[in-house]
Amino acid sequence: MGYALDLRKRLKEHNQGLVKSTKPYRPWILIYYEACLNEKDVRRREHYLKTTQGQRLLKRRLKEYFFNLKN
Repeated sequence: MGYALDLRKRLKEHNQGLVKSTKPYRPWILIYYEACLNEKDVRRREHYLKTTQGQRLLKRRLKEYFFNLKN
């Protein structure tokens, strides 16, 4: 997780192998994102999503998407 000012550019960097930590797992597709108006909100939200409660929330939101992948 993280934040980017230019989401399309950031995804392109990941898919071109320019990000060492994600390079072996290419290609990446964007299935979910959130937008915030300022960096303070972004950091607070990112911190929350890394908690157990935040991960459960994301899992619930993405459950239908991942369920449909299996079928």
